[in-house]
Amino acid sequence: MNVNIVLFNDFETLDIFGPLEILGKVQEYDIHYYSQNGGMITSRQKTQIITEDIDLADKKGILVIPGGQGTRELVNDESFLNMLKVIAEESGFCLSICTGSALLAKANVLNGKSATSNKQAFEWVKSINDTVNWVQKARWVVDGKYYTSSGVSAGIDMTLGFVSDRFGEEKANEIAHNIEYVWNSDSKNDLFSK
Repeated sequence: MNVNIVLFNDFETLDIFGPLEILGKVQEYDIHYYSQNGGMITSRQKTQIITEDIDLADKKGILVIPGGQGTRELVNDESFLNMLKVIAEESGFCLSICTGSALLAKANVLNGKSATSNKQAFEWVKSINDTVNWVQKARWVVDGKYYTSSGVSAGIDMTLGFVSDRFGEEKANEIAHNIEYVWNSDSKNDLFSK
């Protein structure tokens, strides 16, 4: 199954590379990097990634969307939001990290669904779409095919939760052990919420 990582300038590096470390250990997954028009994308921390045009993607796979400073502009980019809406609706699963959920909310794919986001930007994210059931105290939230996580490192916990849901808890624990990571496997255990 394809993992379609959709990037944009000023995304948060760990939002993607944390979950990527997990997803890359699942043999059944084939990882691809996309952006709206393809080409070089630069993260907030100046990591550069060459991406393909999203039009080339097999959109039935797993969509992964990060957060980061770049989301502040993209919530007003109708062209990007229309593209995101199409791929999110066609995807088998959709995983967002941090303020990536603000983009999904603005694209109206989270309407009536439960979701969370980065707690430091929580009020801003909530203001994007008040039809979403925003969950303040959650490391990550699952609603159907949509997985949304809290801030940056929460994406690692959420992705391990996703792997556990798909392949069993033993597989998720094995991956966590192999990367020497202490997995917070309780999605409601959010030490960063007020």
